[in-house]
Amino acid sequence: MQILLVEDDMDLAELIIEYLEAEAIECDIAYNGSMALNLIEENTYQVIVSDVMMPKMDGFTLLDKLRNKNIQIPCLMLTARNKLEDKLTGFEKGADDYLVKPFELAELTARIKVLAQRTQPLGHKIEIADLVLDLKERQAYRAGQLLALSAAEWQLLEMLAKHSPAVVSKVDIENHIWGSDAPSKDALKMLIYRLRKVVDLPEVSPLITTVRGRGVLIASPEDQAQC
Repeated sequence: MQILLVEDDMDLAELIIEYLEAEAIECDIAYNGSMALNLIEENTYQVIVSDVMMPKMDGFTLLDKLRNKNIQIPCLMLTARNKLEDKLTGFEKGADDYLVKPFELAELTARIKVLAQRTQPLGHKIEIADLVLDLKERQAYRAGQLLALSAAEWQLLEMLAKHSPAVVSKVDIENHIWGSDAPSKDALKMLIYRLRKVVDLPEVSPLITTVRGRGVLIASPEDQAQC
């Protein structure tokens, strides 16, 4: 199991990571919400465990951004806030569970395992209409047909699918794939073109759409009609 721990208290983070790794739960660490967002775009996690009060971006803002991007990874909030209204705020923003500090590490582990089991069948696959992405095997199928994708095409497809049906800006895509070293100003245009040729087969409905002035999205025809 791979989880993301978002915690600005380094001593507590080290303690949690050491305990969870003994329970066969691997952890990536982010020290604020902004760092967490970058890691979530790069990796696949079964559960996110996040503090609420953090610098740069707090846990509630992180939740807002994830759910607005349709990223539905289960989130467990760790916080010293124990008032009912604080818990309700967390649940309203999309939290799946809430654990108040101080807590027992055994209880945290149990709650993480429950959240991971709840969504495990979806953890390695994304389905958009008749397109299926197997994130574990890094393979994609359209109408049951295995798609031949280059490494860059897979990166783009995976990023769009994880944000579906939301629009992903071209700047975010370029930063994700090339960082500051895009090979040319037309590199992204050519990459999108190549991905369309592979994914949007002639006999099926197109899923990839360029939204002028906003970016690119991948979504079912029904979701595209609502964008």
